[in-house]
Amino acid sequence: MTVVKPPGRYRTLALGLLAAGVMAVAGTANAAPATATATDSAAPSDSIQASTLGAQAAQSGRYFGTAVAAGKLGDGTYSTILNREFNMVTPENEMKWDTTERSRGSFNFGPADQIVSHATSHGQRVRGHTLVWHSQLPSWVSSIGDANTLRSVMNNHINGVMGHYRGKVYAWDVVNEAFADGGSGAHRPSVFQNLLGDGFIEQAFRTARAADSSAKLCYNDYNIENWSDAKTQGVYRMVRDFKSRGVPIDCVGFQAHFGTGGPPASFQTT
Repeated sequence: MTVVKPPGRYRTLALGLLAAGVMAVAGTANAAPATATATDSAAPSDSIQASTLGAQAAQSGRYFGTAVAAGKLGDGTYSTILNREFNMVTPENEMKWDTTERSRGSFNFGPADQIVSHATSHGQRVRGHTLVWHSQLPSWVSSIGDANTLRSVMNNHINGVMGHYRGKVYAWDVVNEAFADGGSGAHRPSVFQNLLGDGFIEQAFRTARAADSSAKLCYNDYNIENWSDAKTQGVYRMVRDFKSRGVPIDCVGFQAHFGTGGPPASFQTT
């Protein structure tokens, strides 16, 4: 299996379903459910080369994607490489809260629509990124001080965005980067965590499933590749709990910001 690392360090780029093989719970190209494994025993020989990255990934039932900026779609070199090499795209910033709902109840889908339309016309699937995240929030959300208000706002945002793209987005990063760095294995402080408590992630996933029953629902985070890390274990416990109680979750994104040393030795276990 060959995993190609994109240039740059995109903390918000969800690589779990984008890079070949870096996914768990579910996420093969045919969308069939799978357990949290990452074997590739059926993969073709490395000597078999396809003409594009997307075609190479397809040989082992995967797909290969990239982050896309709407403002770059008019660049001929950019769009040529995008259209030729990739069969999945993720908007860089165009689906984040500060773009899609800068004012309460007023949605702006123009930039994201450009990406979705471009992807659809070129046979590429779309991974939506992201619905609930502590960062890139408009100030009116981060300043909410009442739990019931925030719960209503969060649910309305998920319903509004997912409803607009129902049937057009293959998978969503429903909640992004909700766990703290360090040794606690707990959630990070955020307006969602502070007002709604640990249950806000479950609430977001249940709302997302009702908003679009056909979309894959993902949790995404960084620094969760090393099995023994508290943060990794925290996410694992959450996913295991959700699966045991029927909370809808289909996939986990590993951002996989590997340096020259590559992934940790325990990555396959993770």
